[in-house]
Amino acid sequence: MGLFLSRNLVNFLVSKKGPVELFPVQIKDVVSLVSRTGRHLQRYEKDRRQVVGCIPYRYRKTDQSSGGGGEELEFLVVSSPKGQQMMFPKGGWELDETIEQAALRESAEEAGVTGTLECKLGEWRYKSKSNGSFHDGHLFPLLVQKELDFWPEKHVRQRRWVTADEAKELCQQLWMKEALELLIQRLRQQKNGQAVERQRA
Repeated sequence: MGLFLSRNLVNFLVSKKGPVELFPVQIKDVVSLVSRTGRHLQRYEKDRRQVVGCIPYRYRKTDQSSGGGGEELEFLVVSSPKGQQMMFPKGGWELDETIEQAALRESAEEAGVTGTLECKLGEWRYKSKSNGSFHDGHLFPLLVQKELDFWPEKHVRQRRWVTADEAKELCQQLWMKEALELLIQRLRQQKNGQAVERQRA
């Protein structure tokens, strides 16, 4: 699962005398120093590679002209390693992790974000553009709580916060567009339900 700091090293660096300034970031902000590579541990179901990812989202506070504050729903997309298209973070589900762990790992590795993983949006069968094989894609919503300054694939990917309409336009993969639509509907229903509860209170 990448190169992790050992417990003994962490205990040494965070001693009673205070943390030793050996790294440019705090230890708690380092999820993993390198991404997982290779496919020898990846899961397959009837020759279909199992792919897991997240749709990271947040509510950004905005100032409205009427004087009251508002919130705008935004989604985080990342570039492909070659920078030719934008997508949501995703990758292979490996044998030594749960599907939820895989989703969180991919989001941290590719997009440098962590947060609250929510209920799975669904499963899609899609054809890989690189080799023509079929994959099973699983996507989860991720309510982002922290953006890391350093993450494993920072040097090969760009990340960008966009509106729902921009995400639909930028994301080239149909199955991801469908998952995004489901998430938008779910969030809208949650918001409407909260409004009804406030009216009843």
